[in-house]
Amino acid sequence: MSETTNTNEEKNKPSLNGRRAVPSNNSNDEENEVPEIEVFGLMPRGFNPKDYLHVVDIHMFKEPHEINKQQHHTDKYYSPKLIVRRGQLFQIQIDFNRPYKPETDQFWLEYLIGRYPQQNKGTYIPILVDDVLKPGRWGAKITHKENNSVRLSIMSSATCIVGKFRLYIAVLTPFGILRTHRNPATDTYILFNPWCQEDAVYLDDEKEREEYVLNDVGIVFHGNINDIKLRSWSYGQFEENILDACLFLMDKAELELSGRGNPIKICRVVSAVINARDDNGVIAGSWDNTYTYGVAPSAWTGSVDILLEYYSSKQPVQYGQCWVFAGVFNTVLRCLGIPARLVTNYSSAHDNNANLQLDFFLDDKGELDTKLTKDSVWNYHCWNEAWMTRPDLPVGFGGWQVVDGTPQETSDGMYRCGPASVQAIKHGHVCFQFDAPFVYAEVNSDIVYSRREKNGTQVIEKIDTTHVGQLIVTKEVGGDGMMEITEEYKFQEGSEEERLALETAVMYGVKKRTAQDTMYQPQTDVDMDFQVQKAVLGSDFKVTITFRNKSHNYYTATTYLSGNIVFYTGVTKNEFKKHSFSAKLEPSSSRAFDVVIKSSEYLSDLLDQASFHFFVTARINETGKTLATQKATVLEIPTLKIKTQGEMVAGKEMSVTVKFTNPLKKTLDNVTLRLEGPGVLRTMKKEFRQIPMNSTLIWEVKCIPERPGLRKLIASLNCDALRHVYGELNVQIQKP
Repeated sequence: MSETTNTNEEKNKPSLNGRRAVPSNNSNDEENEVPEIEVFGLMPRGFNPKDYLHVVDIHMFKEPHEINKQQHHTDKYYSPKLIVRRGQLFQIQIDFNRPYKPETDQFWLEYLIGRYPQQNKGTYIPILVDDVLKPGRWGAKITHKENNSVRLSIMSSATCIVGKFRLYIAVLTPFGILRTHRNPATDTYILFNPWCQEDAVYLDDEKEREEYVLNDVGIVFHGNINDIKLRSWSYGQFEENILDACLFLMDKAELELSGRGNPIKICRVVSAVINARDDNGVIAGSWDNTYTYGVAPSAWTGSVDILLEYYSSKQPVQYGQCWVFAGVFNTVLRCLGIPARLVTNYSSAHDNNANLQLDFFLDDKGELDTKLTKDSVWNYHCWNEAWMTRPDLPVGFGGWQVVDGTPQETSDGMYRCGPASVQAIKHGHVCFQFDAPFVYAEVNSDIVYSRREKNGTQVIEKIDTTHVGQLIVTKEVGGDGMMEITEEYKFQEGSEEERLALETAVMYGVKKRTAQDTMYQPQTDVDMDFQVQKAVLGSDFKVTITFRNKSHNYYTATTYLSGNIVFYTGVTKNEFKKHSFSAKLEPSSSRAFDVVIKSSEYLSDLLDQASFHFFVTARINETGKTLATQKATVLEIPTLKIKTQGEMVAGKEMSVTVKFTNPLKKTLDNVTLRLEGPGVLRTMKKEFRQIPMNSTLIWEVKCIPERPGLRKLIASLNCDALRHVYGELNVQIQKP
């Protein structure tokens, strides 16, 4: 019998590659066999382990209301296991079979993680009981003795691995070591600790810790620079099984356990595993408006469903766009204890050749040449910032770091981005890892309009240095408002410091074409501006083009307007409006021209974010100079109304109603509603075959809230004709 067992074990052992004595230890889930009796030499006859001190029971104080979870700010996690933060004391109690005698008895604790625990890798941690505890170092001290029980204070290292540890108690006898048997109930999760000064993620402001670690709902800012929209997102980092799902992501990325105490490494591997490109990660991106085999990105209301689906199926979840990648990434970081926030950059440059320049090519008529123009400006782009020290960089570059899970460009061979120091980006020190030049270009590129003459020469018509990265925002601390953080990323446009930062970035290898390379004489006589009227989806609206002739000459301007339906990434789906006219410009005067956009022109092709992009070019016939400008606009999308009925008390049934009126001049088919609220109800879905025009849909749901306090309900409506329809409601759940 014993021989067969051995052969099976041999089969299961990972093969060694001749370079290492122990296989790689990169799974938190796998375990090794730990002997319950370890004999020194021969076992004497009549040896009975029960004659010696042995452990009868271990109390972990792991309930949400007990001391450990309260002091470690982990009482919100839905988990029956003990969850503590590193570098901070926690308590356990051991019941022995008889009173413990320090003079003759000796016991110690062993924490193990992974299949091949080694002390020098921090995956096997023996802790002797001592009289003194050193801050931020592993140790244990008896604080109370009563009858057969001892109470221990345990200090974990402030740099230890973050993950799920197995606990054994070992007792020394004259003939060998007796250990407790494997007991999953004593498993201990150890997380990052922003409350501990020795931890690399230490954050010194309590309000910020409440927001960036403990808040399980956030705000995503979207829309565009002229029409900022916001919606709530449920991070749900404390929900059941989410912590295990987050630890699984590091196993999936095959991050060595010994590297899992380092927030830099964790951010880097998670930014790759959040997207499905090249590693079958969590979310498959789709930007083409067809979501046949999955959920439209706009339909998700939070991260929990996505992470749990991935954890159970191990297959990429369909589909995501930038705010979905960022929302899920934020959940993972906050769940592990790394302070994190979701950031939106309005007019974000996707610069395909990283030369700090987005090239828009006009043909000889002044129209945009879509074949040549490869760069795009995203209406907005969401990424994350994670807070940590950067001991791998010079002093001063710790703090907020950009991390981005949206697959845009490869970094070291994989689709990932960051961590890149925000401070380094601001000052142009883009030589410091990771991916700082790419982020620098996202917030600092210039837009260059150039026109190809018939003889092949290229003439630069306009350089717009202020369009990209105009506004960078995140949710304010402790509220639902917007906090501008543009100044964290860049100096004031046109300031001496900004120019210096740019020169520094160029010195460190960011490519930038110099003005001498091409002919560029800006048009100074005539200014052109245009405004788009705010409009509700389904209605007509107008665009106003205004010329200001500052010279003493009469001019005529041949003007061309192109209206395009675009993805929020700035990529055009199709042109739905072409309009050209001749404008007569009197000397020293202004003149405005209106162009009406009818709903019938755009409704059939509209994409899910109701985004338009207008290009206006005008050629001054008398001078041959061209004016060019562009603007994105987003239509107002109707919202969902949420109401509650009955008293809102934890543990008691309440009802929630979601209401929606169809504003379009057509019937909506195959409509999906979603509703969720962390601590109030798990995600619920309902399908409706049809909603006729102008009719109202009402959906009532019964639920039993679990947690008291201020909670948020979030709803979304989704169908092919209408997406990005949201509603939310703050609810105060009373204690029973």
